[in-house]
Amino acid sequence: MTTKTGKSTGKSNDFLPLIVDVAIPLGSYYLFKDGFGMSTLASLACSAVVPALRTVWSVVKDRKINALAALILVVTVVSLALSFVSGDPRLLLAKDSGVSSTIAIGILVSVALGRPMMTEGLKPFLIKSEARQAAWDRLMDGTAAASADFRRKERVFSIVWGVALLVECVVRVVGAYTVPVDTMVWLGTVILLAAIGIGIVVGGAFGAGPMERMLSEEAEAGEVAASAQEPGASGSAVAA
Repeated sequence: MTTKTGKSTGKSNDFLPLIVDVAIPLGSYYLFKDGFGMSTLASLACSAVVPALRTVWSVVKDRKINALAALILVVTVVSLALSFVSGDPRLLLAKDSGVSSTIAIGILVSVALGRPMMTEGLKPFLIKSEARQAAWDRLMDGTAAASADFRRKERVFSIVWGVALLVECVVRVVGAYTVPVDTMVWLGTVILLAAIGIGIVVGGAFGAGPMERMLSEEAEAGEVAASAQEPGASGSAVAA
């Protein structure tokens, strides 16, 4: 019973960054805007409180920036700035790509700095047990044989998403000034969904899929090694 509780707690902790840094800011924005009837500007400002506090807290406590919280904060600030844009309908359509480009650049910069940002969102879906958590730690700290390849696939996953969102941004801007406005109103959403689909499929094929396979293999190897080190195992081998 104790073991199950520990695993459940670990799983909840894995999802905590996604809940605090992404779900709460997005949820609070729609709550303030649609639930309380606040303006877009006020809703964006209020939803920025949690990521702002998380970013400041990580700097004060750990002397480092919480990348996910910082990205959400920057996206919110960009959204606030873009909310002042008005007038030309084509400019209004083009401004929607500003958020995507901010996220894309943030992801690609994080890869260049050696801390791929998409890993935080991927990790909870790959780690499903304590054995896989231990395997993840070995693969990430370089003590596993497949560590280099695992870290390379980790970077590939974030690069795929960064490039997909950046291309989506460019396509939407070009479309905003070349496609009829009435068409672009719905086509912009289609382009965004296509970019997300590409990120899922391509990122899964070249990043998440291989990472999950290596993680499973490392977890199995760890369990075999742990069993071999048990006193009973060595005693059985001697008796045989």
